[in-house]
Amino acid sequence: MVKFNKLFQNAKSRLVKNGVENAYFDAKELFSHVFGKEPVYFDMNAFADEEKQNAFESLINRRIGGEPLQYILGEWEFYSLPIKVGKGVLIPRQDTETLVDTAIRLYKNKCGITALDLCSGSGCIGLALEKNLDIKKLILVEKSKDAVEYLKENVKLNNSKAEIIKGDVLSEDIVSRLPMADLLVSNPPYLNDDDMKNLQTEVEFEPSDALFGGEDGLDFYRDIASLYKDKLNAGGCLLFEIGISQGKEVSRILTDNGYKNVRVIKDLCNADRVIIGEKTNDST
Repeated sequence: MVKFNKLFQNAKSRLVKNGVENAYFDAKELFSHVFGKEPVYFDMNAFADEEKQNAFESLINRRIGGEPLQYILGEWEFYSLPIKVGKGVLIPRQDTETLVDTAIRLYKNKCGITALDLCSGSGCIGLALEKNLDIKKLILVEKSKDAVEYLKENVKLNNSKAEIIKGDVLSEDIVSRLPMADLLVSNPPYLNDDDMKNLQTEVEFEPSDALFGGEDGLDFYRDIASLYKDKLNAGGCLLFEIGISQGKEVSRILTDNGYKNVRVIKDLCNADRVIIGEKTNDST
């Protein structure tokens, strides 16, 4: 048997030695996951239960092997909501909260809106909007079988009334089934060929279909902008999350498709992160 203090310090040291960033945070989260509370709340001179010690060390080994912390934990917080995640679904990231922030700012004074979350993945974007806006109807569209299973769990976990549609957002059949909307949001796949060749180890665990946006990373922006313009009510907005170097290209795509008042929103790191395009009364 090993004392909690030695167990925790050894785990943290192994993470550091193997190049894991934020080693203390990861060790603390995995410790809490196994033992039920953070090390600071333990008598660290007490001895750990052997079975739980083995479980903790197993999780540390998985993290050293590059598996994302979020997958190991099985759940991650996004916009103060619990979101189930695991192999087959994209991990919610803080960058994406900029998309939610922007949508809330635009729609906070509007009542009874209809919102579509395209390429929904875990559903984190749509569910966060539902909790913070007056949404009459929310539809989450996702084609991945694995992701849809997490989507179902998260809708139930967060007591959502969202409707889930399994299908390809780029399919004309799916487009035809969707209602007119006041708000379209999407964090589509946007990595290009070069990006996919240089993924961090943790990102390699995530589904490539949720990452790869074509040779130049812009395929989904082009197709969604074109296919969904006529699904927006007058005065409605399309909001995309984008990669940090894609602001000009995606702005041009929206402008070329007739969206008005196109603008780029920066994230907390001052990087381009969200594009807004409006459907105005004079859009053609």
